[in-house]
Amino acid sequence: MNAILLVASGGAIGSVARYLVGILATRILGAAFPFGTLAVNVIGGLLMGLFVELLARRFDGSAELRLFVAVGILGGFTTFSSFSLDVVVLWQRGELGLALIYVLASVILSIGALFFGLWLARLAG
Repeated sequence: MNAILLVASGGAIGSVARYLVGILATRILGAAFPFGTLAVNVIGGLLMGLFVELLARRFDGSAELRLFVAVGILGGFTTFSSFSLDVVVLWQRGELGLALIYVLASVILSIGALFFGLWLARLAG
């Protein structure tokens, strides 16, 4: 039960942060492209890379810390379901080029950011 509470409380934090990034991105950049979800996926990949390398591997973080941060906060923050919905909406609006750009940018930049986070963490150590 403790694990569920850790994941749930972390998830609440992450999902609220995701929501706020989405609002901010829409206010600044408009709603024609899902910049908020793209930003969340890229930032989430970077943070996951940093967390995994620094806290989980280098400092032997506890299982509870891993659940709270990786599964809870970052799992609630980075959401592939929102990404999928954004792709479908772009597709259904007939913006196939934007949908393809969004898919490629999300996947390539998020994975690249995770590698960059791992590299940064390893460089610091």
